[in-house]
Amino acid sequence: MPESLTLCDLDAKLLNRIQSSIPLTATPFATLAEELGVDESTCIERLHVLRHDLNYIRQISPIFDTHALGYQSSLVAAKVAPEKIEHAVKVINSHPGVSHNYQRDHAFNLWYTVAVSPDSPLGLEKTVEKLHELSGAQSTRLLPTLKLYKIGVKLNMGNTQNDSPKANHFTQADRDQKSTPLTQLDRELIRVLQQDLPLVSRPFNAIAKQVGCTVQDLLDACQRYLDRKQMRRFSAVLHHRKAGFGANAMGVWQCPENQIDEMGSKCAAFDEVSHCYHRPAYDDLPYTLYTMVHGKTPEDALDVLKRIQKVTGIQNYSALWSTKEFKKVRVQYFTDDQAQWEAQNG
Repeated sequence: MPESLTLCDLDAKLLNRIQSSIPLTATPFATLAEELGVDESTCIERLHVLRHDLNYIRQISPIFDTHALGYQSSLVAAKVAPEKIEHAVKVINSHPGVSHNYQRDHAFNLWYTVAVSPDSPLGLEKTVEKLHELSGAQSTRLLPTLKLYKIGVKLNMGNTQNDSPKANHFTQADRDQKSTPLTQLDRELIRVLQQDLPLVSRPFNAIAKQVGCTVQDLLDACQRYLDRKQMRRFSAVLHHRKAGFGANAMGVWQCPENQIDEMGSKCAAFDEVSHCYHRPAYDDLPYTLYTMVHGKTPEDALDVLKRIQKVTGIQNYSALWSTKEFKKVRVQYFTDDQAQWEAQNG
């Protein structure tokens, strides 16, 4: 049985709630506790157990939108000879902008995401060319987002009601909002805000002290970033497998270009779809729609893909399963790491 089913009702409600947002108050856990009808110390104690003892919570921090911060990013598919996988993974994972890297059951067997700083003299395409060269890949395909239909992960825990399943959705309309240039102070605030939120009564105090501002100034900045769509949300991210959602399939669809918007919207409407993008097609990767589907079992995930196929009518699609996870981290924005990598590998 999935371990998530053994959670007590309070823990399940707490995990559901913090996936949507953390209250932007000086005492966020007191605010959460009041919502759930418990005291602050109980709320903090349960969060500590869920994060450190039971390992349900991966991180509590802001989730920034890479594009809105001025970064260039893309999914990348690489075809690597089996005997060179270990070397390729080491090279690719060494780039600080690579946040995810998986081996998948496809001729293109290594799939990774990379984000490149707005300060990079190389830029996205040359960075991927350099990774292709250094990794020894046979082929590399750049798969940038042409249109975003949905980003939004919320795992419904236990037998509790998913209070707002669409609360985490971020779409192209959000991304199309006019970007506000970041000041040097913004960059410093974003850099410091990326750390895991301490599980104490006043967790923002230490972060504000690092920047040299008041807690209220810090909270006001967070709200500005949310309003500008530079921050998607300030929330918890769970360990999918620990939470009972161990079957994650990349559903890839050969959708005609003139139907992309219609079909992308239909795919995004499924709660089990956390990511949905229009990406460029190649002769050896003829897919135009990419969806990430989450289920508790492979059968669950396949059932979702079958239901999507029925709704969209798209006949040609595949489920790409990850066979090994090589890297899954958050990109650290506005650090010196990428400049150092380029100096060593440029």
